[in-house]
Amino acid sequence: EVQLVESGGGLVQAGGSLRLSCVASGLPFDDYAIGWFRQAPGEEREGVSCSSDGDTHYADSVKGRFTISRDSAKNTVYLQMNSLKPEDTAVYYCAAPCPVAGPRDYWGQGTQVTVSS
Repeated sequence: EVQLVESGGGLVQAGGSLRLSCVASGLPFDDYAIGWFRQAPGEEREGVSCSSDGDTHYADSVKGRFTISRDSAKNTVYLQMNSLKPEDTAVYYCAAPCPVAGPRDYWGQGTQVTVSS
């Protein structure tokens, strides 16, 4: 059974930082592009960042502020989020594959990120 388990969300003031973690199990970690998506209240889910074959991709809205990385020894993908803005408030999901993941792909349960102004 494939599982993606996120952690690291929370409440932070604007300008602050958070690091999200996604631990993957049940899939060949090094063979999968794994990334982060987010969904704000009343908005559609959007891709944030994707890590695959040594390449990384970012949404324009987070470029220069967010950094994705992965640790194969720990089967973990991280999202370092700096200079957070209130508009970054959303539920953040880990998913595989990326940058496009559909309902039949693998998703975590989500972790809430709230940025106060």
